[in-house]
Formats: sequence, structure tokens, C-alpha cells
Amino acid sequence: MIERQTYIGGTNIITSLGFTTEENFRNILTGTTGVKTGKYDDLYPEEFPASLVNSAELLRRSGEININKNYTRFEQMIILSIEDAISRFPVNTRALNTLIILSTTKGNISLLKNNHGFHKERVHLWKSARVIGEYFKTVQTPLVISNACVSGVMALIAAHRLLKTDGFRDIIVCGCDELSEFIVSGFQSFFSLSKDVCKPFDRERSGLSLGEGVATVILTTNKASFKGPVIQIVGGSGSNDANHISGPSRTGEGLYVAIQEVLNGKTDIDFISAHGTATAYNDDMESIAFTRCGLNAIPVNSYKGYIGHTLGAAGVIESILCFETMRKNLLVKTFGFENPGTAEKLNVIGKNVPGAINKVLKTASGFGGSNAVILFEKSDG
Repeated sequence: MIERQTYIGGTNIITSLGFTTEENFRNILTGTTGVKTGKYDDLYPEEFPASLVNSAELLRRSGEININKNYTRFEQMIILSIEDAISRFPVNTRALNTLIILSTTKGNISLLKNNHGFHKERVHLWKSARVIGEYFKTVQTPLVISNACVSGVMALIAAHRLLKTDGFRDIIVCGCDELSEFIVSGFQSFFSLSKDVCKPFDRERSGLSLGEGVATVILTTNKASFKGPVIQIVGGSGSNDANHISGPSRTGEGLYVAIQEVLNGKTDIDFISAHGTATAYNDDMESIAFTRCGLNAIPVNSYKGYIGHTLGAAGVIESILCFETMRKNLLVKTFGFENPGTAEKLNVIGKNVPGAINKVLKTASGFGGSNAVILFEKSDG
């Protein structure tokens, strides 16, 4: 029996840098950051840097496809992103063998402060899934993956595993989180936010930058849909080091275990897209885990300086950016990085560099000691 493969179809990214994958990647290549310092009164009483989706443009684009006021801002972002991805790689959302997976950490949590007339159930993640399913008229109830900041990568891994069964042909993975007072005040309580745009892996790093966004990847087993090179998911793994409710393992144990399970001791990869939050402990932990796996010489970057940490959307957004680097054979620099400053020395990408990129490792780590790793590979088809 031939094992079913998982191929990457249409994608979409919506962040402060744009409303399509192409627009986001183009701005990243020019070294543009969407993280801006400002006073966002509905989020926090003091100025802080954040990467926010343009609400006016979101509303305008939502109106163009008749996403009405029956949907929250969070739901509008999801619908708009999925619609754009489907327009690029058509799938039948009403088919029995099509599934939507929603990756998020907080969903409609902003409704706790002001429900804007929505029913109180709307704040629950299961309800968000049903609302999205009803919009796209899915037969299968959308699945929710919510596991701190590894949610996006875990959603892709879950989709990959489900597609290996005979039950599904196409799975739409959508990761989304919007910033709220709850999220910002939570990170502020940890004193983990940088006063300026974050500086991943840099010796002067002082914390993370928060962002919001949504991204969609259509995964399929239908290889006949493609002409030319294809990108596929080779494998993925999750782990938990049970170290601390919010702090990562000092030895990188959980991330080390997940990487070893995916790579099985191999080091023949071309690029690592790290979690790279720019907090002292996260970046040190990743440097230790990568070194323990013999990967410290592999080019590595973080996208957090461009779009901030987008929580449950991060793994999906950053995976799509990996696909773009693979298609264009271009290593993308880490915005904010200037001088090495991690416990173990890494090969952090300091400028955009062309080169063959065929195998990419994407990592993520989150609260509670959670870790997730996924491997992508490009082939000629």
C-alpha cells in the first residue's frame, strides 16, 4: 500500500504587513516591520509596540464578499483568509472528505469585555468552529487545536496525520488570534514585552512584541493538482517538558526530543524557522536544543521582528513564509538581530541570502512546556 502524502496548496496571510501571502512576503523582503509603538486605548493604558491588522481595510474587504456584522472581527479575519486561499486553490468545503482545522489560543475572548450584542456562547472556541463551519457549509464540524503558542504547528501536524488516513482528501488549516486587553495585560504581567521592536537571538533582546493575524494553508493528498515543484509535509512531532507553567526548559529538553523524533539524528536540512520570541529564556533554550541536535550551524531565523508574536496564528503564518523561501530559494534575515547573544552560538541569518532551500524545519514552543516541530520538503513533483 502506497502511503498518502500531504502537499501544500493555496495559502493566505493577513497581518499588519498586508492581506495576502505575496504582500506580506514582499514587505518582509524589503525589511519592513509591522510592529509599531503606539497608544492603543482599547488594549492597554500605556504606549507599547504591537503589530495590528488594519481594521478599516479588514471591514472594507469583508464587505466586498458580504461578510456582514453577524460575524465578530475574529471570525471576519478567518473567513476572509480562508476565502482567499480557496480562490487560489479551489476545494469543495461541502465535501465529506474536506475538513477545516482552526488554530487559536484565545479566539473571541474580547467578547468578555464587550459582547457587542453577540450571544454569550460566542466566546467559546467550539462555538467559533461551528460558526465558521456554518459559513462554509461544511459537512464535518471544524476541529479546534488550542495548545498555547504551538497551536499553529500542531494544527498542521494534526492535519498531516489525518490526511494519511482514508477519511480526508483536503484539509484547510487556519490559524488566527487577535490582540485583546486580556492578552496584552497577561504578557505585561510577566514583564515579557519589549519596549521596542523585538530583537530575536540578539544580546540586547529584552522581550517579545505582540502581534495579531490570520493565515490559511490548504493541504491535499491530490498530487495531480500541481504542475512543477511541490512542497510537502514530511513529518511532525509534539512534546512537553513539563518544566514550568510559563518558562521553557533550561536544557531545551522538550524541543530536543521533538526534533530528534522528526529528524532521527539527521542534520541534512537547509534552514530552520525558529520560534525566536526574543525573550531571554526562549532564545537561549532554542540555541541549546539546536546545538544538542547538531543543528547549530544550520541557517536559522525568526519572523517575530516583522509581525510580532501572533500566538495561535504564528505557526501557520511562519510556515507559509517558509514555503515562500523554499519557492524563491531565498534565506530571509532576522529583523532586529545585530549581535549574537544566546547561550549557544547559532547561525542566525543577518541578511537576505539566495541559496537552494529544499528541506526546512519549523519549530515552536509555548507555555506549559509545549513544543512542536514540523519538517517540510520541496521536490520536483
